[in-house]
Amino acid sequence: MANFIKPYNDDPFVGHLATPITSSSATRAILKNLPAYRFGLTPLLRGLEIGLAHGYFLIGPFAKLGPLRNSDVALLAGFLSTIGLILILTLGLTIYGAAVFGQDKTTVVDDLKNLQTKKAWDQFKGGFFVGACGSAGFAFICLSSIPLFNLH
Repeated sequence: MANFIKPYNDDPFVGHLATPITSSSATRAILKNLPAYRFGLTPLLRGLEIGLAHGYFLIGPFAKLGPLRNSDVALLAGFLSTIGLILILTLGLTIYGAAVFGQDKTTVVDDLKNLQTKKAWDQFKGGFFVGACGSAGFAFICLSSIPLFNLH
């Protein structure tokens, strides 16, 4: 087992171990295709794609594991709880943007692919909110109207 695990780039002071999983080309390919790391996306599209993924899978645990799981309004309560959590997450993104970027008035028009400006972070946050609410609504419609997906 010691032959497979070694310090990353043979530098023991990095604080990271290179394993067959963390240093494989398959892992790098998967990580490169995540919206946070994919090249060519604007901050709005990054936020939209991340929000779409999160809003879609958040409704299930709230509907199936929430306190109203055995009632007729379990799906509606799960949807409203999901929207509430999305609002909390968006508030967290807002607070993070205000803390890191402050009242930065400098905007670089050519560098909109970088999330390290206030304007880009605001676009990311807006895309996340719209994507998450939209996909949560889509999941709610699917779960409530398709009999195969009935939660009861």
